[in-house]
Amino acid sequence: MIRAGIIGATGYAGGELVRLLAGHKEVEVVWFGSRSYQEIPYTNVYQNLFQIVEGTCGEKVMEALADDVDVIFTATPQGFCAGQISETVLEKAKVIDLSADFRLKEAETYEKWYKIQQKSPELLQEAVYGLCEWNREHIRSARLIANPGCYPTCSLMAILPLVKNGLIVPETLIIDAKSGTSGAGRTEKIDNLYCEVNENMKAYGVTTHRHTPEIEEQLSLVAGEKVCVNFTPHLVPMNRGILVTAYASLKQGVTEEMVREAYDSCYNSEKFVRVLRTGICPQTKWVEGSNYVDVGFQIDQRTNRIVILGAMDNLVKGAAGQAIQNMNLMFGLDETEGLQSRCFLRSYSRKKEEKDGKRRGRTMIRAMMIEDYEGVYKLWKQTKGFGIRSIDDSREGLERFLRRNPTTSIVAEEEGEIVGSILC
Repeated sequence: MIRAGIIGATGYAGGELVRLLAGHKEVEVVWFGSRSYQEIPYTNVYQNLFQIVEGTCGEKVMEALADDVDVIFTATPQGFCAGQISETVLEKAKVIDLSADFRLKEAETYEKWYKIQQKSPELLQEAVYGLCEWNREHIRSARLIANPGCYPTCSLMAILPLVKNGLIVPETLIIDAKSGTSGAGRTEKIDNLYCEVNENMKAYGVTTHRHTPEIEEQLSLVAGEKVCVNFTPHLVPMNRGILVTAYASLKQGVTEEMVREAYDSCYNSEKFVRVLRTGICPQTKWVEGSNYVDVGFQIDQRTNRIVILGAMDNLVKGAAGQAIQNMNLMFGLDETEGLQSRCFLRSYSRKKEEKDGKRRGRTMIRAMMIEDYEGVYKLWKQTKGFGIRSIDDSREGLERFLRRNPTTSIVAEEEGEIVGSILC
């Protein structure tokens, strides 16, 4: 069993790491690092994990933690990991850093955009950028992983196949991205208060967002030339999710078939990337709670430009899920282990009229029980499994899911028949 320690376990990304690793067959979380909740039981912070995980929050320097674990996840602010990591740490444990400390290969670039000193410049060349689908072989042998940022992950997964295959003019790229508020972290900020976010949308970090050089560096590596982009993020009033809409000019003679072939050649064998059918645009609800990235595109024949779309969960594929995917590769495990949840299940099927023309009875919403399995499974089959399946659709799988999430799964019932369900 792999022993894992999480520094920053009580933030949103850290909480997702704990939640996902609780379902991992090969990992045990033995350390819940937190400065804010020292000596407090972890489930006092995240009650959804009550009776699922055990442990108390504490604080320990990385070098001491490395004596007790096989892998360290740092879900911490910029500067923390670079300030504590050392050769001694890396000799004892593998490190997966969810901050930006090792994403950029030049210390000067990091210091320019993040306005803090790079405290471990000697490790920048060793650190492997953990975009799993594009850097898998280097990840397998790495000691230190720079887990990509949320916006870069979604942007790069959507754009890189076109750059790799030389189908777009890179310098024409414009990236418009929108994220839920969890992307800003769990710390108290006026801009993130409910009254500030609700019924409001806004751009931020316009021309200055710190993910810009990360996106440009990775695009440049694949393009074989320096790529400069316009990147503008927006905050939207939802909890989680990222939607990227990017625009670029197509090179002369590029057809829709060539674009489709570029995506298929890159992603046909990839578990966590779904290239949607023509005319289908990704939505954040389709990937919520999962490690999937949905990608789509539309060609504007009038302007000879392509509209590139991507959607993913910023806390899973954009943070914790990708970190676990990296860990699986580093330890030679099945890459999908602990990440097989499709998405937060949302299915609803209701016939407005009975066969005799009469309306159905009143709908009752109640907590889901294991006794509901047959009705829920029947409903899943009716919806043909599109974006609605859980980790395991057997009766035992549902029972495990309900035991881990006892208060968040519900059914809609009409006259004794289950007509809707939500698992989350």
